[in-house]
Amino acid sequence: MDRISRARGVWLPVAVWAATRAVVLLCVLRVLVLPGPDVTTDVSVIYQGWSGVLKTGTFPLNDVTWQYPPAAALAILSPGLLPFLDYATAFFTLILVTDAATLALLLRAGRRAEHRPAGAWVWIAGVALLGPTAYARYDLMVTAVAVAALFAAVRRPRVAGALIAFGALLKVWPALLLTGAALRGRRARALWRTAAGTAAGLTLLLVAAAPGALAFLTFQRDRGTEVESLGALVFHVARHYGWDGQVLLNYGSLEFLGPGVPFVSTVALTLSLAAVGWLFLWRVRVRELRPGTLCEAAFTATLLFTTTSRVISPQYMLWLVGLGAVCVTVRAARQTLPVVLVLVATGVTLLEFPVGFAQVVASDPWGVALLAVRNGLLVGASLIACRRLWVSTRGDGHGRAGRGRTGTVGVVRPRRAVAGAPAAPPELTGTAPQPRTEGAPPSP
Repeated sequence: MDRISRARGVWLPVAVWAATRAVVLLCVLRVLVLPGPDVTTDVSVIYQGWSGVLKTGTFPLNDVTWQYPPAAALAILSPGLLPFLDYATAFFTLILVTDAATLALLLRAGRRAEHRPAGAWVWIAGVALLGPTAYARYDLMVTAVAVAALFAAVRRPRVAGALIAFGALLKVWPALLLTGAALRGRRARALWRTAAGTAAGLTLLLVAAAPGALAFLTFQRDRGTEVESLGALVFHVARHYGWDGQVLLNYGSLEFLGPGVPFVSTVALTLSLAAVGWLFLWRVRVRELRPGTLCEAAFTATLLFTTTSRVISPQYMLWLVGLGAVCVTVRAARQTLPVVLVLVATGVTLLEFPVGFAQVVASDPWGVALLAVRNGLLVGASLIACRRLWVSTRGDGHGRAGRGRTGTVGVVRPRRAVAGAPAAPPELTGTAPQPRTEGAPPSP
């Protein structure tokens, strides 16, 4: 019976994954065509064009749409690993393989003690809800690296540090995985040193390999308010009251240009800085780092910066889905509700892009309503995630920090005894009230 339930716990999610991914593949291969723009042109035109430039030994210096760290070149060049396929088909194939590897990581982690398989279902649902966009961007590769890093951090901090550094050089945001990392202890030092050393070494290598490795910093700085961002709602509404700005292709995305746009962009940057300030305050006031803190903090930080960003591209939802899947896998994490809100927002994102993108660009009521719902869900998820992260690390009895399933103080199992030596006593992970002897004064 045990074996049957275990098999069902593996084969059922795999079967659902296969069915949903078959539909996604049919969409990116244009067998099934969704309404709206063709999302695969980013691969067949833009990525393939960059690949041609990169093969000449330089980064796309003259293309302002190249806004990625230097290691992104590896993702863009990766279809060359399958020379028997055309560029786009090879890219989709590699994304499919990466997707399957991520599912395998989540299923394997879900079988460990103090973990659960629900995270695999979050991943299955989240990627499917985003639709073809999930396979038509390289963000799924980056998310897979981040998921692997979080799972490796428990037992292999050096591997985790290297993966975090590599992920940050693929698309910057995986650096946020360090938000909840411990600062003291042998494992903490190994993680931080490996992350710093790997980042420095890879950056120097890539800068030396080709000119223009750091050009993305300038291109990112000059971006404006993209039509799908939180701040863009101001202009979507303002257009119905005579605002005379316009929507133009700017730095690779459709952005609002006109009166008030620089101010709204500044407000967005201010909100991002406020998020940094809140995360710093949280770190300063943390009393106890729990087993789920690393993934919870990574999810919360990424959610905050995604929500307050001047640009919320549809593929950004993949970052949140991946980190949310890890949070749901770890039983000690308390981010289930924000993760559910992110999944709903991901489904709304598919309706907004590509299905209703024409209505969004035109600021039609239906398009604006979809955008308001999606961004509202992200704001709500951000606030709830912040609250739960703050409470869970107070260590004063308000959260479940330091407590086991029954509410008692958590205990680490005693270390195995070396041959001929007595077993070491168990270590307490919290503080239990000490029994008082009859008539003895209370301890200070």
